[in-house]
Amino acid sequence: MNSRQNAPISAKLILNLGLKDRNTFGLDAVADFAYEITAANQIPGVMSNIAEKNLAWRVLGSGSNVILPAVLPGATLLINIAGQEIVSSDQTHTLVEVGAGVNWHEFVAWTLENNLPSLENLALIPGTVGAAPIQNIGAYGVELADYIESIEAFDTKTHDFVTLPTQACQFAYRNSYFKQNPHRFIVTKVVFRIPKNWEARIHYADLAKQFIDNPKPSPEEIFLAVCKIRTHKLPDPKVIGNAGSFFQNPVIPNEQYETLLRKHSGLVSYPDVPGKRKLAAGWLIDQCGFRGQRMGEVGVYENQALVLVNHGKGTAQDILELAQCIQNKVHEEFGVSLEIEPNIF
Repeated sequence: MNSRQNAPISAKLILNLGLKDRNTFGLDAVADFAYEITAANQIPGVMSNIAEKNLAWRVLGSGSNVILPAVLPGATLLINIAGQEIVSSDQTHTLVEVGAGVNWHEFVAWTLENNLPSLENLALIPGTVGAAPIQNIGAYGVELADYIESIEAFDTKTHDFVTLPTQACQFAYRNSYFKQNPHRFIVTKVVFRIPKNWEARIHYADLAKQFIDNPKPSPEEIFLAVCKIRTHKLPDPKVIGNAGSFFQNPVIPNEQYETLLRKHSGLVSYPDVPGKRKLAAGWLIDQCGFRGQRMGEVGVYENQALVLVNHGKGTAQDILELAQCIQNKVHEEFGVSLEIEPNIF
Protein backbone atom coordinates (compact mmCIF):
# COMPACT_ATOMS: atom_id res chain seq x y z
CA MET A 1 0.00 0.00 0.00
CA ASN A 2 1.54 3.29 -1.10
CA SER A 3 -0.94 6.10 -0.71
CA ARG A 4 1.44 8.64 -2.32
CA GLN A 5 1.65 6.99 -5.73
CA ASN A 6 -0.85 6.71 -8.59
CA ALA A 7 -3.29 9.10 -6.92
CA PRO A 8 -5.38 11.96 -8.31
CA ILE A 9 -3.50 15.25 -8.48
CA SER A 10 -6.13 17.18 -6.58
CA ALA A 11 -8.65 16.38 -3.85
CA LYS A 12 -12.37 16.74 -4.37
CA LEU A 13 -13.69 20.05 -3.02
CA ILE A 14 -17.22 20.23 -1.59
CA LEU A 15 -18.83 23.53 -0.58
CA ASN A 16 -21.16 23.91 2.41
CA LEU A 17 -21.08 20.23 3.29
CA GLY A 18 -23.51 19.10 5.99
CA LEU A 19 -21.75 17.01 8.63
CA LYS A 20 -24.69 15.69 10.69
CA ASP A 21 -23.98 12.18 9.37
CA ARG A 22 -20.22 12.63 9.78
CA ASN A 23 -20.20 13.00 13.58
CA THR A 24 -21.53 10.37 15.96
CA PHE A 25 -23.07 12.96 18.28
CA GLY A 26 -25.43 13.75 15.39
CA LEU A 27 -24.82 17.49 15.75
CA ASP A 28 -26.01 19.78 12.95
CA ALA A 29 -22.85 21.24 11.48
CA VAL A 30 -21.80 22.64 8.11
CA ALA A 31 -18.25 22.82 6.70
CA ASP A 32 -17.57 25.90 4.53
CA PHE A 33 -15.04 24.00 2.39
CA ALA A 34 -14.52 20.24 2.62
CA TYR A 35 -11.67 18.44 0.87
CA GLU A 36 -12.05 14.70 0.41
CA ILE A 37 -8.55 13.21 0.83
CA THR A 38 -8.28 9.74 -0.71
CA ALA A 39 -4.47 9.66 -1.10
CA ALA A 40 -1.64 11.19 0.89
CA ASN A 41 -0.13 13.02 -2.09
CA GLN A 42 -3.25 15.18 -2.34
CA ILE A 43 -2.43 16.83 0.97
CA PRO A 44 0.50 19.11 -0.01
CA GLY A 45 -1.56 20.84 -2.70
CA VAL A 46 -4.55 21.23 -0.41
CA MET A 47 -2.43 22.68 2.39
CA SER A 48 -0.72 25.09 -0.02
CA ASN A 49 -4.13 26.30 -1.17
CA ILE A 50 -5.27 26.71 2.44
CA ALA A 51 -2.12 28.68 3.28
CA GLU A 52 -2.51 30.96 0.24
CA LYS A 53 -6.07 31.81 1.26
CA ASN A 54 -5.14 32.01 4.97
CA LEU A 55 -7.99 29.68 5.92
CA ALA A 56 -8.65 28.04 9.25
CA TRP A 57 -8.53 24.27 8.88
CA ARG A 58 -8.99 20.98 10.71
CA VAL A 59 -8.96 17.23 10.02
CA LEU A 60 -12.08 15.09 10.35
CA GLY A 61 -12.12 11.30 10.22
CA SER A 62 -15.34 9.49 11.05
CA GLY A 63 -16.32 12.11 13.64
CA SER A 64 -16.54 9.59 16.48
CA ASN A 65 -14.50 11.62 18.96
CA VAL A 66 -15.44 15.23 18.20
CA ILE A 67 -17.81 17.96 19.29
CA LEU A 68 -18.71 20.11 16.27
CA PRO A 69 -20.04 23.70 16.27
CA ALA A 70 -22.88 24.71 13.94
CA VAL A 71 -20.44 26.11 11.36
CA LEU A 72 -16.87 25.02 10.65
CA PRO A 73 -15.26 28.03 8.95
CA GLY A 74 -12.46 27.60 6.45
CA ALA A 75 -11.34 24.14 5.33
CA THR A 76 -12.19 20.69 6.67
CA LEU A 77 -10.07 17.76 5.48
CA LEU A 78 -12.03 14.52 5.25
CA ILE A 79 -9.48 11.72 5.54
CA ASN A 80 -10.65 8.77 3.42
CA ILE A 81 -7.31 7.05 2.70
CA ALA A 82 -8.13 3.34 2.37
CA GLY A 83 -6.22 0.07 2.19
CA GLN A 84 -4.40 -2.40 4.42
CA GLU A 85 -1.77 -4.98 3.61
CA ILE A 86 0.88 -7.20 5.17
CA VAL A 87 4.28 -5.80 4.15
CA SER A 88 6.69 -8.12 5.96
CA SER A 89 6.88 -11.01 8.36
CA ASP A 90 9.63 -12.73 10.34
CA GLN A 91 9.74 -15.35 13.09
CA THR A 92 8.40 -13.02 15.77
CA HIS A 93 6.29 -10.26 14.18
CA THR A 94 4.20 -9.23 11.19
CA LEU A 95 4.15 -5.65 9.88
CA VAL A 96 0.88 -4.32 8.49
CA GLU A 97 0.40 -0.97 6.71
CA VAL A 98 -3.03 0.63 7.04
CA GLY A 99 -4.51 3.78 5.50
CA ALA A 100 -5.62 6.49 7.92
CA GLY A 101 -9.20 6.44 6.65
CA VAL A 102 -9.82 2.74 7.34
CA ASN A 103 -12.56 2.03 9.90
CA TRP A 104 -10.89 0.89 13.12
CA HIS A 105 -13.30 -1.92 14.03
CA GLU A 106 -13.27 -3.27 10.49
CA PHE A 107 -9.47 -3.35 10.62
CA VAL A 108 -9.53 -5.30 13.91
CA ALA A 109 -11.89 -7.82 12.30
CA TRP A 110 -9.53 -8.01 9.28
CA THR A 111 -6.57 -8.88 11.53
CA LEU A 112 -8.44 -11.89 12.89
CA GLU A 113 -9.53 -12.97 9.41
CA ASN A 114 -5.84 -12.92 8.46
CA ASN A 115 -4.68 -14.80 11.56
CA LEU A 116 -3.07 -11.74 13.16
CA PRO A 117 -4.54 -11.64 16.67
CA SER A 118 -3.61 -9.08 19.35
CA LEU A 119 -6.00 -6.16 18.78
CA GLU A 120 -9.23 -8.01 19.65
CA ASN A 121 -9.58 -6.22 23.03
CA LEU A 122 -9.92 -2.99 21.05
CA ALA A 123 -12.89 -4.21 19.00
CA LEU A 124 -15.86 -1.92 18.36
CA ILE A 125 -14.03 1.28 19.34
CA PRO A 126 -15.48 3.82 16.92
CA GLY A 127 -13.27 5.90 14.64
CA THR A 128 -10.58 5.54 12.01
CA VAL A 129 -7.11 4.02 12.07
CA GLY A 130 -5.55 7.47 11.57
CA ALA A 131 -7.28 8.92 14.63
CA ALA A 132 -6.50 5.94 16.88
CA PRO A 133 -2.83 6.77 17.68
CA ILE A 134 -3.53 10.45 18.30
CA GLN A 135 -5.64 9.48 21.29
CA ASN A 136 -3.68 6.27 21.92
CA ILE A 137 -6.92 4.35 22.23
CA GLY A 138 -7.15 1.56 24.74
CA ALA A 139 -9.62 -0.85 26.33
CA TYR A 140 -9.68 -3.90 28.60
CA GLY A 141 -6.01 -3.78 29.48
CA VAL A 142 -4.67 -3.14 25.97
CA GLU A 143 -3.25 0.10 24.54
CA LEU A 144 -2.72 0.77 20.86
CA ALA A 145 0.82 2.08 21.48
CA ASP A 146 2.01 -1.46 22.21
CA TYR A 147 1.45 -2.41 18.56
CA ILE A 148 2.68 0.63 16.64
CA GLU A 149 5.81 0.26 14.51
CA SER A 150 5.67 3.71 12.90
CA ILE A 151 3.32 6.43 11.71
CA GLU A 152 3.45 8.38 8.46
CA ALA A 153 2.10 11.91 8.60
CA PHE A 154 2.22 15.21 6.74
CA ASP A 155 4.00 17.82 8.83
CA THR A 156 2.31 21.15 8.15
CA LYS A 157 5.23 22.98 9.80
CA THR A 158 7.86 21.67 7.37
CA HIS A 159 5.34 21.01 4.57
CA ASP A 160 6.73 17.51 4.08
CA PHE A 161 5.96 13.91 4.98
CA VAL A 162 7.59 12.39 8.05
CA THR A 163 7.75 8.84 9.43
CA LEU A 164 7.80 8.67 13.21
CA PRO A 165 8.88 5.42 14.91
CA THR A 166 6.89 4.48 17.98
CA GLN A 167 9.51 5.95 20.36
CA ALA A 168 9.08 9.38 18.77
CA CYS A 169 5.31 9.28 19.20
CA GLN A 170 5.60 9.85 22.99
CA PHE A 171 2.62 7.65 23.74
CA ALA A 172 1.02 7.89 27.19
CA TYR A 173 -2.44 7.28 28.60
CA ARG A 174 -4.82 8.77 26.00
CA ASN A 175 -1.99 10.95 24.79
CA SER A 176 0.69 11.19 22.10
CA TYR A 177 3.12 13.55 20.38
CA PHE A 178 0.38 14.23 17.82
CA LYS A 179 -2.10 15.26 20.50
CA GLN A 180 0.57 17.39 22.20
CA ASN A 181 1.15 19.21 18.90
CA PRO A 182 -2.38 19.86 17.65
CA HIS A 183 -2.85 21.28 14.18
CA ARG A 184 0.59 20.19 13.03
CA PHE A 185 0.43 16.59 11.79
CA ILE A 186 -2.03 14.93 9.41
CA VAL A 187 -1.74 11.17 9.86
CA THR A 188 -1.85 9.31 6.53
CA LYS A 189 -0.70 5.76 7.34
CA VAL A 190 -0.06 3.56 10.38
CA VAL A 191 2.29 0.57 10.42
CA PHE A 192 1.38 -2.05 13.03
CA ARG A 193 3.78 -4.57 14.54
CA ILE A 194 1.74 -7.66 15.42
CA PRO A 195 3.50 -10.32 17.55
CA LYS A 196 3.21 -13.98 16.62
CA ASN A 197 3.38 -15.09 20.24
CA TRP A 198 -0.25 -14.33 21.13
CA GLU A 199 -1.59 -14.33 24.69
CA ALA A 200 -5.17 -13.82 25.83
CA ARG A 201 -5.69 -10.75 28.02
CA ILE A 202 -8.90 -11.13 29.98
CA HIS A 203 -7.94 -9.77 33.40
CA TYR A 204 -10.31 -6.78 33.33
CA ALA A 205 -13.36 -7.60 35.45
CA ASP A 206 -16.04 -7.19 32.78
CA LEU A 207 -14.11 -9.35 30.36
CA ALA A 208 -13.09 -11.94 32.93
CA LYS A 209 -16.77 -12.52 33.77
CA GLN A 210 -17.34 -13.65 30.19
CA PHE A 211 -14.81 -16.46 30.57
CA ILE A 212 -15.36 -17.92 34.03
CA ASP A 213 -15.85 -21.34 32.44
CA ASN A 214 -13.38 -20.77 29.63
CA PRO A 215 -9.97 -19.67 30.96
CA LYS A 216 -8.27 -20.06 27.57
CA PRO A 217 -10.50 -18.27 25.05
CA SER A 218 -9.55 -17.82 21.41
CA PRO A 219 -8.92 -14.36 19.90
CA GLU A 220 -12.28 -14.64 18.11
CA GLU A 221 -14.07 -15.40 21.38
CA ILE A 222 -12.47 -12.38 23.03
CA PHE A 223 -13.43 -10.23 20.04
CA LEU A 224 -17.08 -11.31 20.33
CA ALA A 225 -17.10 -10.85 24.10
CA VAL A 226 -15.72 -7.31 23.82
CA CYS A 227 -18.35 -6.49 21.19
CA LYS A 228 -21.06 -7.86 23.49
CA ILE A 229 -19.87 -5.80 26.46
CA ARG A 230 -19.49 -2.58 24.49
CA THR A 231 -22.87 -3.01 22.79
CA HIS A 232 -24.51 -3.35 26.20
CA LYS A 233 -22.68 -0.41 27.76
CA LEU A 234 -22.57 2.02 24.85
CA PRO A 235 -25.53 3.25 22.79
CA ASP A 236 -25.56 2.90 19.01
CA PRO A 237 -24.84 6.38 17.53
CA LYS A 238 -27.34 5.60 14.77
CA VAL A 239 -30.03 5.39 17.45
CA ILE A 240 -28.88 8.06 19.90
CA GLY A 241 -26.00 10.46 19.33
CA ASN A 242 -22.87 9.96 21.43
CA ALA A 243 -19.08 9.91 21.25
CA GLY A 244 -18.48 6.89 23.46
CA SER A 245 -16.54 7.53 26.66
CA PHE A 246 -16.70 11.27 27.24
CA PHE A 247 -14.22 11.64 30.09
CA GLN A 248 -10.79 10.13 30.64
CA ASN A 249 -10.25 7.93 33.68
CA PRO A 250 -8.32 10.21 36.05
CA VAL A 251 -4.93 9.06 37.35
CA ILE A 252 -4.10 10.13 40.91
CA PRO A 253 -1.25 9.56 43.42
CA ASN A 254 -1.56 6.56 45.73
CA GLU A 255 -1.82 8.86 48.77
CA GLN A 256 -4.90 10.59 47.35
CA TYR A 257 -6.35 7.21 46.38
CA GLU A 258 -5.93 5.86 49.93
CA THR A 259 -7.64 8.95 51.34
CA LEU A 260 -10.59 8.57 48.96
CA LEU A 261 -10.85 4.84 49.66
CA ARG A 262 -11.26 5.50 53.38
CA LYS A 263 -14.25 7.72 52.60
CA HIS A 264 -15.67 5.66 49.70
CA SER A 265 -15.15 1.94 50.25
CA GLY A 266 -16.66 1.04 46.87
CA LEU A 267 -14.23 3.23 44.91
CA VAL A 268 -13.45 1.56 41.58
CA SER A 269 -9.84 1.81 40.45
CA TYR A 270 -7.11 0.06 38.50
CA PRO A 271 -3.32 -0.14 38.86
CA ASP A 272 -1.35 2.39 36.85
CA VAL A 273 2.31 3.37 36.83
CA PRO A 274 4.14 2.89 40.15
CA GLY A 275 2.87 5.31 42.75
CA LYS A 276 -0.38 6.08 40.96
CA ARG A 277 -3.88 4.68 40.58
CA LYS A 278 -6.42 5.05 37.78
CA LEU A 279 -9.99 5.78 38.89
CA ALA A 280 -13.11 4.76 36.97
CA ALA A 281 -14.59 8.08 35.82
CA GLY A 282 -17.95 6.43 35.16
CA TRP A 283 -18.17 5.30 38.80
CA LEU A 284 -17.40 8.82 40.06
CA ILE A 285 -20.09 10.31 37.82
CA ASP A 286 -22.58 7.61 38.80
CA GLN A 287 -22.01 8.33 42.50
CA CYS A 288 -22.87 11.97 41.85
CA GLY A 289 -26.30 10.91 40.56
CA PHE A 290 -25.92 11.82 36.89
CA ARG A 291 -26.59 8.44 35.25
CA GLY A 292 -29.81 8.60 33.23
CA GLN A 293 -30.27 12.31 33.90
CA ARG A 294 -31.30 14.71 31.15
CA MET A 295 -30.58 18.40 30.65
CA GLY A 296 -32.74 19.67 27.81
CA GLU A 297 -31.77 17.89 24.60
CA VAL A 298 -28.67 16.21 26.06
CA GLY A 299 -28.07 13.85 28.95
CA VAL A 300 -26.11 10.99 30.53
CA TYR A 301 -26.70 7.49 29.18
CA GLU A 302 -28.76 5.30 31.49
CA ASN A 303 -26.52 2.23 31.14
CA GLN A 304 -23.14 3.98 31.44
CA ALA A 305 -22.51 7.25 33.24
CA LEU A 306 -19.32 7.82 31.25
CA VAL A 307 -21.33 8.45 28.08
CA LEU A 308 -23.06 11.74 27.24
CA VAL A 309 -25.85 11.56 24.67
CA ASN A 310 -27.69 13.84 22.27
CA HIS A 311 -31.41 13.15 22.38
CA GLY A 312 -31.97 14.81 19.02
CA LYS A 313 -31.53 18.56 18.86
CA GLY A 314 -28.63 19.15 21.21
CA THR A 315 -25.80 21.53 20.34
CA ALA A 316 -22.12 21.63 21.15
CA GLN A 317 -22.85 24.27 23.78
CA ASP A 318 -25.48 22.03 25.41
CA ILE A 319 -23.02 19.14 25.63
CA LEU A 320 -20.23 21.28 27.05
CA GLU A 321 -22.54 22.86 29.66
CA LEU A 322 -23.58 19.40 30.86
CA ALA A 323 -19.94 18.30 30.90
CA GLN A 324 -18.99 21.33 33.01
CA CYS A 325 -21.79 20.54 35.45
CA ILE A 326 -20.49 16.98 35.83
CA GLN A 327 -16.88 18.12 36.22
CA ASN A 328 -17.84 20.60 38.93
CA LYS A 329 -19.84 18.06 40.92
CA VAL A 330 -17.18 15.32 40.72
CA HIS A 331 -14.51 17.77 41.85
CA GLU A 332 -16.72 18.94 44.70
CA GLU A 333 -17.43 15.39 45.89
CA PHE A 334 -14.07 13.70 45.28
CA GLY A 335 -11.51 16.44 44.67
CA VAL A 336 -10.75 14.85 41.29
CA SER A 337 -10.65 16.67 37.94
CA LEU A 338 -12.18 15.01 34.89
CA GLU A 339 -10.71 15.69 31.46
CA ILE A 340 -12.92 15.67 28.36
CA GLU A 341 -11.88 13.01 25.86
CA PRO A 342 -13.48 14.17 22.56
CA ASN A 343 -11.85 16.96 20.55
CA ILE A 344 -13.71 20.26 20.67
CA PHE A 345 -13.67 21.92 17.24
